[in-house]
Amino acid sequence: MRNPRTRWAVGGAALLSLSLSACGGSGFDDSGTGSQQSAGPASIKVLIAASGDTELNAVTDAAKAWGTKSGNTATVTQAQNIDQQLGQGFASNNPPDVFYVDAGRFATYASAGSLEPYGDSFAGKDDFYPALRQAFTYDGKLYCVPKDFSTLGLQINTTAWAKAGLTAADYPTTWQQLASVAKKLTTGKQVGLALGDTRDRIGAFMVQAGGWVTNKDATKVTADSPENLKALNFVKSLLADGSTKYPKQLDSGWSGEAFGKQKAAMAIEGNWIAGAMKSDYPNVKYTTVPLPAGPTGKKGTLAFTQCWGIAAKSKHKAAALDFVKAMTVKDNQLTFAKAIGVMPSRQSAQADYVAQFPQDKAFIDGAAYAQAPVNIAKIDQVLADFDTGLQSLPDGDPKQILARLQKNAQAVVGQ
Repeated sequence: MRNPRTRWAVGGAALLSLSLSACGGSGFDDSGTGSQQSAGPASIKVLIAASGDTELNAVTDAAKAWGTKSGNTATVTQAQNIDQQLGQGFASNNPPDVFYVDAGRFATYASAGSLEPYGDSFAGKDDFYPALRQAFTYDGKLYCVPKDFSTLGLQINTTAWAKAGLTAADYPTTWQQLASVAKKLTTGKQVGLALGDTRDRIGAFMVQAGGWVTNKDATKVTADSPENLKALNFVKSLLADGSTKYPKQLDSGWSGEAFGKQKAAMAIEGNWIAGAMKSDYPNVKYTTVPLPAGPTGKKGTLAFTQCWGIAAKSKHKAAALDFVKAMTVKDNQLTFAKAIGVMPSRQSAQADYVAQFPQDKAFIDGAAYAQAPVNIAKIDQVLADFDTGLQSLPDGDPKQILARLQKNAQAVVGQ
């Protein structure tokens, strides 16, 4: 994918639908009450968001293996717009039984009663990273388990780095160091840092400063905090001195493109950048390190994740739950990681993942301090407006941008 700002954004540009014929095996009946499921097949539908044919094939293979083991069958078909199709399914009382739910849309679906809150009773739920569980918790309930995730890291062009006289000892661990190396790396042909112009990238600085759009449980809007203001002022300073530029200023669709074309010596992107670099810019040598800490030493990155949602109105919840269990076992998560480029959401898979993908250690280590997307229902337009404000940050007033976000978000929350 070329512009994966919404990749978690990872998981999805293209979308597909998976129809499954399943018989029981979870020990629950279709009402989810906990009694033994009746014998016979249950036909369930699963809607997933995929990054392309590779993911489609990986899920298809896993579904076939699940079917072979249980005696069930699976049929995979393509969808075009998961939000639209889920909305239509919920409205017509005919939603798919299982589906990907992006963390950014989760609260909207949960608040409408569209999701079955199966998470709290899911076996081994504590094995999933706490930040990812929090992303799919609404009104005190864990609704669904995360299927995988991605975080942000700092990509460094090692050739440009060495040419500027920098070594591994100079990898930035503070904002001041990031600003310093960005200046050193800026030349007539190359800017120091390419930075995406939305909350999905700039938001990491807000977290590092100790701020965010809401408090931890999303019950209070905290957009206009001093911490967030400090973050936006810092980003504005990077943009003002010319050491940092937005992708569009570098004639690029996203920071990964600017980095790959060597128009920027550094970029802040997620682990999905590896696929783009391998396929489009294989000759660029680079490494990924953790994002620098904020003024008080606080580490911060953003988590992008999706969960396996089960429809509240599904007539086959037991089969749906059995499918989700199969898709989220450690071995399947590692298989998906290798095929798709996502990271396992189970903590027990971390060591195996790092052993297989040592270059991604900075990304998966970020799970310990990552911030998931804003967990407020129907806040999409407010956040889109915030992105517009951030795009005008070079010439805008950070305080006014945050005040507008505070006002608009409070109106949605009803404070």
